Amino acid sequence: MATGSMNDISDKPEKDQLKNKFMKKLPRDAEASNVLVGEVDFLDHSFIAFVRLQQAVMLGALTEVPVPTRFLFVLLGPKGKAKSYHEIGRAIATLMSDELFHDIAYKAKDREDLLAGIDEFLDEVIVLPPGEWDPAIRIEPPKSLPSSDKRKNMFSGAESIQMNGNAPKDGGQGGGGHQVSDELQKTGRFFGGFVEDIKRKAPWFASDFYDALSIQSLSAILFIYLATVTNAITFGGLLGDATDNMQGVLESFLGTAITGAIFCLFGGQPLIILSSTGPVLVFERLLFNFSKDNDIDYLEFRLWIGLWTAFLCLILVATDASFLVQYFTRFTEEGFSSLISFIFIYDAFKKMIKLSSYYPINMDFKMDYITLYGCECLPPDPDSNSSLLWNDTDPLASMLHWQTNSTPGMNATIDWTSLSKMGCLKHGGTLVGKSCKYVPDITLMSFILFFGTYTCSMSLKKFKTSPYFPTKIRKLISDFAIILAILIFCSIDALIGVDTPKLIVPNEFKPTSPKRSWFVPPFGANPWWVCLAAAIPALLVTILIFMDQQITAVIVNRKEHKLKKGAGYHVDLFWVAILIALCSFMGLPWYVAATVISIAHIDSLKMETETSAPGEQPKFLGVREQRVSGVIVFILTGVSVFMAPILKFIPMPVLYGVFLYMGVASLNGVQLMDRLKLLLMPPKHQPDFIYLRHVPLRRVHLFTFIQGLCLALLWILKSTVAAIVFPIMILALVAVRKAMDYIFSQHDLSFLDDVIPEKDKKKKEDDKKKKKHSTDSDNDDSDYPYSEKVAAIKIPMDMMEQEPFLGSNKSTDREKSLTFLEGHTSC
Repeated sequence: MATGSMNDISDKPEKDQLKNKFMKKLPRDAEASNVLVGEVDFLDHSFIAFVRLQQAVMLGALTEVPVPTRFLFVLLGPKGKAKSYHEIGRAIATLMSDELFHDIAYKAKDREDLLAGIDEFLDEVIVLPPGEWDPAIRIEPPKSLPSSDKRKNMFSGAESIQMNGNAPKDGGQGGGGHQVSDELQKTGRFFGGFVEDIKRKAPWFASDFYDALSIQSLSAILFIYLATVTNAITFGGLLGDATDNMQGVLESFLGTAITGAIFCLFGGQPLIILSSTGPVLVFERLLFNFSKDNDIDYLEFRLWIGLWTAFLCLILVATDASFLVQYFTRFTEEGFSSLISFIFIYDAFKKMIKLSSYYPINMDFKMDYITLYGCECLPPDPDSNSSLLWNDTDPLASMLHWQTNSTPGMNATIDWTSLSKMGCLKHGGTLVGKSCKYVPDITLMSFILFFGTYTCSMSLKKFKTSPYFPTKIRKLISDFAIILAILIFCSIDALIGVDTPKLIVPNEFKPTSPKRSWFVPPFGANPWWVCLAAAIPALLVTILIFMDQQITAVIVNRKEHKLKKGAGYHVDLFWVAILIALCSFMGLPWYVAATVISIAHIDSLKMETETSAPGEQPKFLGVREQRVSGVIVFILTGVSVFMAPILKFIPMPVLYGVFLYMGVASLNGVQLMDRLKLLLMPPKHQPDFIYLRHVPLRRVHLFTFIQGLCLALLWILKSTVAAIVFPIMILALVAVRKAMDYIFSQHDLSFLDDVIPEKDKKKKEDDKKKKKHSTDSDNDDSDYPYSEKVAAIKIPMDMMEQEPFLGSNKSTDREKSLTFLEGHTSC
């Protein structure tokens, strides 16, 4: 041990300490424990002292990093035992790194408390024989660590262990579902829940803007913008087909921009993304056909339905109807979210198959007949009066005849061999040849772009766990994974030059149909009684809006996302109602929370700790809660009309690949998917899921079968005309879950149907257990199958949960510096 004067110890950090890169790995307000060992020639016996300082102080260059010191361990002994002293120092350093022991060290009142803490630590230590393990081998940190709560509970004597036959305290309450939070409490006052939401969210409003100051927000904006634009184009085209262009792509763009921006700016949960949904599209198609068959003006009738729907939604807000959300358990949430995810995946492949039928591949191509393939333009036959004629009998020529009013004199001046396809058809020529119907490269190139974008997005998203490049670069690549994938495959498409279908955005700001304007008059086109009759279909739309909005809000506000600013179910529904009324007056589509895009928004804003030790896996901290990304996304969507010259270079297969990625990514962490995989796994290869420890496998499979059957019925329903009653069937899932109380025990349901995420549940499993009779009774499946009676730690566990005293000037018995181990104590 180096010797020196106490004057060498400065309270200011040195330059080398400040430059130490390890500082960024330490959490804020960290304190140091200094372990000092050495051999001297003036001692005959070992001297050991463990000191807790009343206030943490800087000890100059004594520590590797400029962190104040709270604990000191000093070991001095006679010469000749340096290795032994060093190993004791390592043991003490390991002891102080234990979460439970350093809490005990902060709160210990006397020497006995410290010795009891050491005994508890030794009971949990695993010892490897010297010949069975090479100390030079580095042990990689595990991906996840068990919580120390169980150790605290086991040795505090204050909590007991729950027997396996009982349900956990916070789950399985007879189909109850969520643990009731403040957001879902029924106030009993008129607009009481709405007012409470405003009080809860108002203090965070300013931080919702400056919390977005991160490069991660930029990546989320670009990703969600492209997803939103693609979705708007898709639903706009479908709406145009369903309503004879009374609502089209431009109306979809404008409605998406207005409603999304207003909702993200003033809504209770700005992470939710609004969009058109399938059930709304089905309702629009049925409403248009009904109006057309009964000579009713479609837009005026739709206006009154929208106004009635907004009125009914406001009644639901005023009566705190959102408290019903607490009955949406994991069973209902996962059934709904899985269905929407499968729809995204199905639609992505459906669009690609439709593209391949539009640009077919010549399956009859033969290399030996390559000289016979081609396409020529022949002048029209003046004696022919036919319009379109296909000749499929000749294997060498498939002919398309298109007769026009071209005069023989005009045809004589045209060089028919130099005309393009469009020029040939324009002048009434005939396309002849095997290649006239086929564009061989477009379909294959489109599928390369489709699967390439999906695979690249998945790979780059996982790049943050790669061993390559520094942490910041890996995180940056992971944050911009989807944008990078889009840029890569847009560049590949441009370099190869195949004419793949591109993104087409309207370039004129005017209604799609010339028969309408931007304002729908409420009177004049329909009889007066239509205004009252609109209340009947409005009731169905209200159920549809309420279910879609609130189930998505429940999924976004899950505990596993660790949101800190609270939810706003009533405020969200209020603004959805106002925006429905606004869109009805402007003749724009109705919008509601989009599940998959909202989940993608959450995933793109997830934060992880940067204060992990070298080699330690980063921990999930929560989501970057802010309003800026959503507002900018929808503003960009609105100005996309003026960005058409840039957006036209993005191939549609690339965007379909993004759709596929969002559908697959939103299934991650869904317990239903994990249980479906178990059906194909032998028991010995099954993961260590918490419910497999407590629920028999056959019961798990039965639960999965029922949930899968409900999902299949929902899929069949949404694929038929009966899709209009889809929201009612979602309500039926709640009834099915309630009926399962008679099939499964509350113990089984508490593990199979719980909103607590799997990773948190495994950590909290032993914390929830209760002992019925004695502290030495334990479960067979416990991580601690054997325990003997040990010295009880006398520190109450409520003290353990408190913050350690840092800087108190009062001198108490607990705060006195401790010196123990007067003689030699083995460690």
